[in-house]
Amino acid sequence: MQRRLVTIPALFGAAVLLTLLIPLWLPLALVADALRARFRFPVARLLAFGVCWSWLETAGVLAAAALWVTGQRGNQRRHYALQRWWASKLLASLGATCGIRIETEQVDMFTPGPTVLFVRHASLADSLVSAYVITKLARLQPHYVLKRELLIDPCLDVVGQRVPNYFLDRGANDSAPELAAVERLAGGLGADDVGIIFPEGTRANPRKREAAMAKIVERDPARAARLSGLQHLLPPRPSGAAAMMRGAPAADLVLAWHVGFEGLDTFGGVLKALSRPFKPIRFVARRVPRAEIPSGDAFPEWLDKQWVQMDNEVGVALAARNERTH
Repeated sequence: MQRRLVTIPALFGAAVLLTLLIPLWLPLALVADALRARFRFPVARLLAFGVCWSWLETAGVLAAAALWVTGQRGNQRRHYALQRWWASKLLASLGATCGIRIETEQVDMFTPGPTVLFVRHASLADSLVSAYVITKLARLQPHYVLKRELLIDPCLDVVGQRVPNYFLDRGANDSAPELAAVERLAGGLGADDVGIIFPEGTRANPRKREAAMAKIVERDPARAARLSGLQHLLPPRPSGAAAMMRGAPAADLVLAWHVGFEGLDTFGGVLKALSRPFKPIRFVARRVPRAEIPSGDAFPEWLDKQWVQMDNEVGVALAARNERTH
């Protein structure tokens, strides 16, 4: 509650200020972009999306408040409908302001359910993209494992805690309670549900990949050899992924990757990406029957092999995108 007393008024204030100050920030942003010869005007585009984001977040919080006032706080169907609206409108705003759109393949892989989704983590928008694919396109209900830091987002804080999600404490001294909570979350999956986790644990970039591999070399040289060829993904963290699978023993697994968000893990990377024409984001999914997934000690090695395969697929897809550019 104390966090919301800060974040929700700050959200409302940001929405009002960004709107009222459009006559000030828009010409300044256009001039700043032009002086840097960035004629796709990335700063202006990003600020325009900021206006859309702040008002969509505000609308989401107000809708959640209305559900609470009318005694619908526990109505998960209505909250999932709100999440579906929020995700689709945010992506539409990204398209209108920044030229970002999504192309999806194999969305039917998520049915019949329940399923568990392991998805690549490359950018600030990965949770939004997966929410759009699951709620809008597949018309299913996501059960997310997310980092606790995301609770600073008012919509995620309010709505995200009224539907089955778990906000993981990545800095916990004892990981056992966190893993148990992930397992319980997966245990609640029904036929219309998808459990979602990002096994890499954080957004991938070369610096993080090098640091992660250095730790693995010290602890497990055999695993380091298996993963030594990774060029685009981070090594997966098997504990959380295994907990999801233990919690949902009847669920098939969907492995998903996307290309087009590379470099969008920082503010500077976003501005650089928006400075050039933005190709559609490609989202690809592959379903693995439960009978093909080992459990226990064999699972981490199996997951590593899947991640190496995914890394190779991402590399091929990126090479194809680059060829089309030239």
